[in-house]
Amino acid sequence: MDNNYIPTDIKTLGALKDSGYYGSSRPESVKDEMRRNLLLRLNHGEEVFPGILGYERSVIPQLKNAILGRHDILLLGLRGQAKSRIIRLLPQLLDEYIPVVAGSELNDDPRKPMSKFAHELYKECGDEMPIVWRHRSERYAEKLATPDTSIADLIGDIDPIKAAQKRLTYADEEIIHFGIIPRTNRGIFAINELPDLQARIQVGLLNIMEEQDIQIRGFNIRFPMDLMMVFSANPEDYTNRGNIITPLKDRIDSQVLTHYPRDVDTAIAITKQEAWQDRCHASSVTVPDFIREIIEVIAFEARTSEYVDQKSGVSARMTRSALETVISNAERRAARDELTNVCVRVSDLYYIDAAITGKVELVYEGEQEGPQKVARLLVGRAIRIVFAKYFPDPSSKGKDREVYHHILGWFAAGNTLTLDPELQDKAYKRRLRSVPGLVELVRAEKNSVPARQRWLFSELVLEGLYQTSMLGKEQYTYSDMVGSVFGSLGADEEE
Repeated sequence: MDNNYIPTDIKTLGALKDSGYYGSSRPESVKDEMRRNLLLRLNHGEEVFPGILGYERSVIPQLKNAILGRHDILLLGLRGQAKSRIIRLLPQLLDEYIPVVAGSELNDDPRKPMSKFAHELYKECGDEMPIVWRHRSERYAEKLATPDTSIADLIGDIDPIKAAQKRLTYADEEIIHFGIIPRTNRGIFAINELPDLQARIQVGLLNIMEEQDIQIRGFNIRFPMDLMMVFSANPEDYTNRGNIITPLKDRIDSQVLTHYPRDVDTAIAITKQEAWQDRCHASSVTVPDFIREIIEVIAFEARTSEYVDQKSGVSARMTRSALETVISNAERRAARDELTNVCVRVSDLYYIDAAITGKVELVYEGEQEGPQKVARLLVGRAIRIVFAKYFPDPSSKGKDREVYHHILGWFAAGNTLTLDPELQDKAYKRRLRSVPGLVELVRAEKNSVPARQRWLFSELVLEGLYQTSMLGKEQYTYSDMVGSVFGSLGADEEE
């Protein structure tokens, strides 16, 4: 058929035949339809899964292979790995519109009706049988698997009221109340979190997967279903909350493993795409690149932390929430001080505890430390890693450490510096300027840093020195490391 010609103004089967829409082609299954459209996109060099980053050489090729092979698919991966987003992009590979028998609950193909309703309508009307055009967005349905999901929800059940009113037997198709799967006939049906579906309900999917039909309540009522089935599952759910029964796993043709971003640049691009950054009717907020790096490195550190349950994973939603939080804090500061432009500071990162503690599952050791302490630890590790990328290692001996001589000497003389996140910009810059050699170090080490961001890098230096144990810190106040240690010892003695 000519996929470019869609005569959606045609309303009867006869007119559709005369239009040449079908040509010489035979009825096509939904999997063949997706395969055809994927090949067209590949031939034209078009992007098939827009907005899916970091999967170009892993997940996406496997998905394309599965579609070309006319497979049902299981996406297996930890939370926050774009499984649902990928599934919801699959309908883009369907034809924009297809004709269906008007009034059919099962989206009957006018050339190949399968329901009793469509058969009787054709007997009555012949080529004058009315048709409607179904958009591809209406040919996709999904169900979140929950323990209370029933066979009736998915496939359907006998309606005894209909049977009584029409005086029909339970073996008659007209008394069936169809579930969501038959109503998605000639489309894509997705089940999220498949292991949460009870085993006895999973059994009900076996015929659909292999024989492409459904059977209601054991009565001799069979419908050949034309579906692409797609599932998502979390490996943790596989073992802790449920299981996918072996016969069903055997019927799922392709199992595609998803993963978290494998490098910081990809992670930054994903968070940029997903986070709400362009705030309407608000001050302009600039997020320095090194702040974006720190936020992503927090997630990378969490995914290897001894305090975090690695089986549960660390969702990419964490970095999105963290970025939105630091932007909001800077926005709040701008609104208070009536600024039109504001930059995110290092100290703003200490407001992202809520974005971390709610999105990581802690092991026993982490619970002992406490969620907030683990969050601060992850932030500190990330700052230390990013600081080392931009500035010399202060813990080394020789020339690298000498660049910090004036800064450390000033704190060793008993001076302290408080950088409260609520500080106005003028006070913030004045306090950083009071530390000898700090701004000069940033200017010397980072010539490419915009002048407006030198103050932000100056704060990164102080925080980096604290995270590498060269300075002490209490709340927002930096001090000499030795003085800080003796001060804390004195406080203990007083207690």
